Amino acid sequence: MLLASVLLIAAGYLAGSVPFGYWAVRLLRGVDIRRVGSGNIGATNVWRAYGWRYGAPVMLLDVAKGFVPALLGDLFVGDLTAVLAGGAAMIGHWRPLFMRFEKGGKTVATASGVFFAVAPLVGLAAVGVWVLVVLVTRYISLGSMLAALALPFIAWGLGEPWPTIAFAAIAAVAVLLLHRANVGRIAAGTERKATLRGGKKRRGRRTLRTS
Repeated sequence: MLLASVLLIAAGYLAGSVPFGYWAVRLLRGVDIRRVGSGNIGATNVWRAYGWRYGAPVMLLDVAKGFVPALLGDLFVGDLTAVLAGGAAMIGHWRPLFMRFEKGGKTVATASGVFFAVAPLVGLAAVGVWVLVVLVTRYISLGSMLAALALPFIAWGLGEPWPTIAFAAIAAVAVLLLHRANVGRIAAGTERKATLRGGKKRRGRRTLRTS
């Protein structure tokens, strides 16, 4: 069991290290996404820069990076290995091996994938919080932070096992720390809001502008 846990955790980190956003934009557009928009390699920045046709697949792949390792950990070992493998995927997304440990994404999509694997109701509830906050405030970053903050309380309220609750608390702290700059911009009134009207058109279609 110990060997299986170690292998799954290592596999989780490797899966999280796959920089889908960077590779997709580099391959299909010949552009380094780190030099565009916020410089983040995650799905939000890809969507903002190149629209949903790029952003949506990257988002699904970033979710899968957390979902698959956590699901395998849950199926073959148990709760603790599941959240550790999912947490390793989040670390890989943040500091990807395949990008020489340079800054990666903010782990929100990958973390959601972990919860969809180990505690689907918690994940769905957090998505509900995110949608509500974004609809009311139009700040995607604020939605991500408040959804993350809600995770441990939702997990506790639904009676999830202690590894899931502990992971939810750690994930919430990680998401908040990685959004420090966004907090400052929200306070200063300079954070961009989500809108269906893009600031510029690509191929005659409007793109989604996000924070």
